[in-house]
This record gives sequence, structure tokens and C-alpha cells, in this order.
Amino acid sequence: MAFEVYRPRGEKQEKAPIVSLSKTSIVLNNVAREKLVTNRIELAYDIDTKTIRIRAVDNGGMEVRKTKVFGKGFFNQFNITKKGKFEAKYDPGERSLFVDIS
Repeated sequence: MAFEVYRPRGEKQEKAPIVSLSKTSIVLNNVAREKLVTNRIELAYDIDTKTIRIRAVDNGGMEVRKTKVFGKGFFNQFNITKKGKFEAKYDPGERSLFVDIS
């Protein structure tokens, strides 16, 4: 049996970076954008682990407009049809968010 601890709303918990996938776009919450510290990103996909990498780049890449990245071409290239909200893991060494969509 796996127990989860109840935490009252008054207790502060660190918020997680959340990445939302829709049919045509990728939306980053405030925490995810703060972790990346840029408005330019590079998208990559690992087919074996079904993981999306969102890496901060200084030049090139795609522009994050407010909270959104238009990802229809990315989704089509890798045949990604998954939709919803996913918690991302941040790796400061790679300046990247990793989103497991399996």
C-alpha cells in the first residue's frame, strides 16, 4: 500500500514546471518559463522513452510567445498525438526541461 501525506493548503510547496500539450501548441507554466530563463527554445524528442526535451538556447530555435510555442510541425514530424498537462523535470546542467509523455 502506498500512502501519500496530506498537506494543508497553508503549507507552502514548491510548484512544479508544467507543460501542456494541445493539438497544435506547447504551453509552459510560469515555473517552467522561469527555469528556462529565455524566450528561445529547441525542441527534441526521444522516440524510445517518449520524452520531449525543451532546451533553452541563446540563438536560433523557436520563440516562446507569452506562454506558448507553436508545435504543430514538431508533433507531425514525430507523430505525437498525446494531449494534456505533464509535469516536467528540469536539468540545470543541460538547461532543459524533460517531459515524459508515455
